[in-house]
Amino acid sequence: MATVPKPLSKTGRAVDERVGGARFLSKALKKVFPDHWTFLLGEVAMYSFFIIVATGIFLTLFFKPSMHDVVYNGRYLPLRGLTMSEAYESTLHISFDVRGGLLMRQIHHWATIVFLAAIVAHMLRNFFTGAFRKPREINWLIGVTLFLLAILNGLFGYSLPDDLLSGTGIRILEGVLLSIPLVGSYLSMWLFGGEFPGNVIIPRLFTIHVLLIPGILMALIPLHGVILTWRQTHTQFPGKGRTNRNVIGKPMWPVFFAKTTAFFLWVFGFIALLATFFQINPVWLFGPYDPASISAGSQPDWYMGFLEGSLRLMPSWEINAWGHTLAMNVIVPALVVPGVLFTGLAVYPFLERWVTGDYEIHHLLDRPRDVPVRTGIGMAGVIFYGLLWLAGGNDIIAKTFEIPLFTTTWIFRISVIVGPILGFLIARRMCLGLQHRERHMLEHGVETGIIKRLPNGAYIEVEAPVSEEGAAVVLGRRVPPAKVLPGAGPDEHGVLPKMALHPKTRLKIKLNHAFVNVVPSPDTAWIRTDDGREKHVAVTGDGERAPARTPVRHSD
Repeated sequence: MATVPKPLSKTGRAVDERVGGARFLSKALKKVFPDHWTFLLGEVAMYSFFIIVATGIFLTLFFKPSMHDVVYNGRYLPLRGLTMSEAYESTLHISFDVRGGLLMRQIHHWATIVFLAAIVAHMLRNFFTGAFRKPREINWLIGVTLFLLAILNGLFGYSLPDDLLSGTGIRILEGVLLSIPLVGSYLSMWLFGGEFPGNVIIPRLFTIHVLLIPGILMALIPLHGVILTWRQTHTQFPGKGRTNRNVIGKPMWPVFFAKTTAFFLWVFGFIALLATFFQINPVWLFGPYDPASISAGSQPDWYMGFLEGSLRLMPSWEINAWGHTLAMNVIVPALVVPGVLFTGLAVYPFLERWVTGDYEIHHLLDRPRDVPVRTGIGMAGVIFYGLLWLAGGNDIIAKTFEIPLFTTTWIFRISVIVGPILGFLIARRMCLGLQHRERHMLEHGVETGIIKRLPNGAYIEVEAPVSEEGAAVVLGRRVPPAKVLPGAGPDEHGVLPKMALHPKTRLKIKLNHAFVNVVPSPDTAWIRTDDGREKHVAVTGDGERAPARTPVRHSD
């Protein structure tokens, strides 16, 4: 039997006697985890999901997913004697009659908001650092699927109370389904069981919300965050002693275990404080759903804001042909925009690999500044998403700042087109500027703030060599970020070859040139070693320090 770590010797022995797991347990407790703070974003999402499941189990004990009409006789006096659905009545019962029920509702809702925010932050970190590259393309696709499923489940859970606000959201869902060509009416009839609102939509959404999607999430989250990560090893940022082959960090036991336990308590405490002091979705103020009423100034949860904004910005365009009407003002914002967004996220790793010709395995991350094109694309997407999110509150913005509503609408219509383009160009230029600054820093040293007067009367600033750790971070970048394709390299004037190529090949060459077009690494670097010595070292093309000379690549 394999040797078991002393703190868990009895547990390991018991497991090994039954399933032979002592060797695996011993190896697992020694696994090294990187300690960079950005790696905790995925853990925030995972812990938030645990809180969602725990509070959701509590809420299902009291919630009644039924649309049958009842007369309310609960503790909330303003609604007494009013006819409402059992779903809405049970939501009020949880909020006012069940001990701790309102707090549980608040924690459940806030945990969902934090869960989706952590997923977005985690995906942005993976995108900007290139963590989606081989061998993690499948894990990236799973992450995109988790994001989409979490948004859908949040929408369905938001609709369950059957209050005026959530009922309006369901009405929008019905309109989106009806706008789908050919099959829209069938989908609406299947989901609602007849004419809107029907009497089965709440029970069906409840089943999807508490059983179907959570079951898929509970299968994908361990696969995404534990199994594949464990099998493919962790990624890490460049630095001294860090390569594609080794991981520098802390072992699982006892350091990481203690750290992640404390971190879970911090996440739970933060969500509990939000739920205690910041009210969200007070359904008793909205009243039961009535198709003839609507809540003024209402806003969806943040993760649905981009869909709300796209619906508000799209002009009222329609296409009438062969006796059918295509409602483009619904199809484009509600189907095309999210379709393009999630499809683009899913296929981007494969598009970048096709453009760059990079089929190698990567465990070392990129810094965003080292891949300007990818960073520009990411910032363009963030700006596009953010502007649509802001546009979802264009009426609130117009009222608050006393701007005509049509003016704010047109400002956002122009911004969602111009903003991403400017974001791409500015982010790319900033990355190239940071690369120029780092090249100067490696060649001439870092600024010290000390001004010195020379014998000839001139004043200069004293510069100091870069530390060995700082130089390793800069020189550890992937050089170049894309392989120059045969016949794709520019000439001595930086001009691409004009050959009679297939349009697809010509496009690939131009895109490849955009990725290759970075600031070249310096020929030499002035560093201070750990023992305090200063020296100039040569830099090879792959970022290693060696006596060879660096071949200069084309720069912007």
